[in-house]
Amino acid sequence: MTLKGLTTIIVPAVVLAVGVTALALSLSGRLPTVAAASNAQNGRLHVTKECSQYSGLDGSFCTITSSNLPEIKVDSTNPANSTKVYYDQAGNTPTNGMDSNVVLYVGIGDWAVGRCTIDGSTGNGLCTFSDGIGKFAGFSARVNVTYLGGVNYAWDGTYSFNPLPGR
Repeated sequence: MTLKGLTTIIVPAVVLAVGVTALALSLSGRLPTVAAASNAQNGRLHVTKECSQYSGLDGSFCTITSSNLPEIKVDSTNPANSTKVYYDQAGNTPTNGMDSNVVLYVGIGDWAVGRCTIDGSTGNGLCTFSDGIGKFAGFSARVNVTYLGGVNYAWDGTYSFNPLPGR
């Protein structure tokens, strides 16, 4: 058999084998990197929250009152349906400051985890989010916290969604 004859047989066989392998991996969910990259999004995050339910005890929370990110749900007619920020560590008070694990909770199966640290003398601080589930799979954010007065605070910073394979 000549070199031309071998090339005519081998090249199509290799192309077919690569195509079948890629299809099999894609169908098994082991080849989502291209799709995941196309689903990535990032931008600026602007949120306000009111903290009348925040007592400094674990499990207390603040309610999101505005957000430019559609995944962070706000219901102005019924705030009980709005996204909540739950604080995990007890002993934090607005006057002493706060350093706590947090859960940004939209609903069952849609939440993100992070940490917030607030200076008690200014009410300003930093929150970071590292991941989540549901709508928040692959979510990360870094926001500056600004005290607005009364029980109101603002978050301003950046966010990204970078879903990992299999999410």
